[in-house]
Amino acid sequence: MKILYHHRTASKDGQAVHIEEMITALRGLGHEVKVIAPATGDDDTLGAEVGWVQRLKRILPKALYELLELAYSLVAYSRLSRAAREFAPDIIYERYNLFLISGVMLKHRLSIPLLLEVNSPLAQERGEFGGLGMPWLARWVEGVVWRNADFVLPVTRVLADHVAARNVPESRIAVIPNGINEAHFLSAPTPSAAKQTLGCSGDLVLGFTGFVRDWHGVDRVICWMATKDAPSNARLLIVGDGPARLDLEKLAASLAVGDRVQFTGILPRARVPEYVAAFDIALQPAVVPYASPLKLFEYLALGKAVVAPRQPNIEEVLTDGENALLFDATATGALEIALTRLCADETLRAHIAAGAASTIAKRGLTWHANAQRVTALAQKSRALGVAPSQTLGSTRP
Repeated sequence: MKILYHHRTASKDGQAVHIEEMITALRGLGHEVKVIAPATGDDDTLGAEVGWVQRLKRILPKALYELLELAYSLVAYSRLSRAAREFAPDIIYERYNLFLISGVMLKHRLSIPLLLEVNSPLAQERGEFGGLGMPWLARWVEGVVWRNADFVLPVTRVLADHVAARNVPESRIAVIPNGINEAHFLSAPTPSAAKQTLGCSGDLVLGFTGFVRDWHGVDRVICWMATKDAPSNARLLIVGDGPARLDLEKLAASLAVGDRVQFTGILPRARVPEYVAAFDIALQPAVVPYASPLKLFEYLALGKAVVAPRQPNIEEVLTDGENALLFDATATGALEIALTRLCADETLRAHIAAGAASTIAKRGLTWHANAQRVTALAQKSRALGVAPSQTLGSTRP
């Protein structure tokens, strides 16, 4: 098929990984994929952000910034229309973003099916974490876009429930979680070799990957390391960077464990597996209730003993005692108890690591498999014909 792939993501973080891997996997199946997206340059360092976007968010009133986001849809629609004339796509694949209605507009003008990838309920998320100037408009536009897609592809069942609650029929919702590209992990070193390279042979390495924010719960791990429950050879390796780094480093220093907490800083994505390979215990201390964390799939691919909260979106992938040790995120001290238990029990770590290593193949959690699922849905949407337009003025938010 000929797939017109559209997104508005300009950052080089986990979002970019999802985008690049899905495009590569679709092309690997023999499809032609034409990408319409903002220019981001050639920097592939994981975690990098686009500075001018962040500056605009800081200096503009929220409502004005949101109107600019909505106005961008007209710019994107113009680019999509030109691309559609030249490329003659069979389907449109769009990564959902707030106030982005270009794909819906093109779908109805040209009667081309639209597959919409949804990674979070952005109207809710922005309202809770970043603030919205016009929450009513954000929620209304979000509902319109979701209801006008031929298929909505949320990354978890929890998120699918959010979509269904906005009056999207279950028959047009298909859960497609994150995945991994197995080829990226084939050259990863053995744990002992990775530790030797990093100078931590003999240490029990607890690891976290990604862009570290305050709510990720890494501070709890550092505080636990300063207690008698943590083994003296426990070391925390944070593969990434983020706004919480300075505070975490200060916390570690104040608790006299600063020499056992290490940040790698932002790395090229290709180098991440060589660091994760050194982990004995892979950390997911906290996660929003609807996400499909990319780091979990990377932990599983490298056969790591995972510690994560017991909540529905996580349990879609992880099973307590089989491929992870799950803890009650609502119980005080539960994360710390799980860490203490896993550090003290080498047999349990090995059992969970073995379960983790078999999960990817058992569950088909690869980008290649995801691309096959998308292909099947695209073919189905073409066979069914374009879903009818939802009347904007009468559809409930």
